[in-house]
Parts: sequence; C-alpha cells; structure tokens
Amino acid sequence: MSKAEQIALYALSRLQSSDSIAVARIDTASFTEKNIIAKATFDDRPSTANQQKRAFASRVESFVEQATPAPYTDITGGLLQAIEFLNEKQTARKEILIFSDMKEDLAKGYVRDIPLDFKGFDVVALNVTKLRSDNFDPRQYLDRLEEWRVRVEKSGGHWRVINDLDRLDGLL
Repeated sequence: MSKAEQIALYALSRLQSSDSIAVARIDTASFTEKNIIAKATFDDRPSTANQQKRAFASRVESFVEQATPAPYTDITGGLLQAIEFLNEKQTARKEILIFSDMKEDLAKGYVRDIPLDFKGFDVVALNVTKLRSDNFDPRQYLDRLEEWRVRVEKSGGHWRVINDLDRLDGLL
C-alpha cells in the first residue's frame, strides 16, 4: 500500500491544470463509484489546483492508513470503472496504473466475462506482487501477466509491466 501511495502522490505531482486523476480500490466488487478513493480534475488557476492536489493527497493518505485487505479481487470490475471514468472525462491521454498480483478472484455470483475496450489506453501493471505459489512454479506468475497482456492488447490497448519503480520517470 505504501508503494501505491508513493506512486499516486508522484503522479499527482506531475499533473497540470485541467488534468484528471482518480485512485480506486480493487476489492470484492470493484465496478462501483464507492471504490473511488479520490478523484479530481484540476483547475486552470495554479493556486486552486494546488489546493485540489493537497486535498487529493490527504484522501489517499487517509485511505492507506485505514485500508484492510479484501477477501476477493475484482480486477475486471476495477478496470471497467477506470475505463468509464477516463472515457467520461474525454482525456487525451488515458493511463491506467494497477497495483495487484493480477490474479482475479471473484466472489460467487460475480460475472466478469465481458469484453473491455482498451483502445487508446495504456495499462501499466506496477510492482506486480508474486504469490507464494509463484515461488514454487514461476510459470503461474508469467501466465497471469500474459493473460492480461493478451486481454488488453486484443482489445486495442497497450500493456506494460514495471516492477522496478525507479523506472517511473519515463512513464509519467
């Protein structure tokens, strides 16, 4: 969580007037506005934009302090929520940064076998957590990443994995 917070705050510092950003939690049911921790479109006045950035950072920091693990991981729902947010904002540049082990684990009754339209999107999996089972068989880790790469690229998006967080300067 602290790494995700650092990246969110770093991204926040790089944004300009009229840019938009949102941070959302992936949990059992991620396709909901309730999972958006903080969102903002920055004013064109620098003093107002700085106030907005401070408020945004405060909401992210508060969430990180209180966050608890979820029993399930609805990655598809979270990505769908991100796609809708960015499409609604009509942003020129659409980037989705995701912190996860990339293993979708859905609660009973949740259906996520739906196409996602990643056309024009950059999806970046950051600091992908390796599961204990990956240590026994690294192919599981590589297979998860490959499945997401295919899913994103097949629907028109661009996929990257960055595990070395020192490489973020070129990303943002």
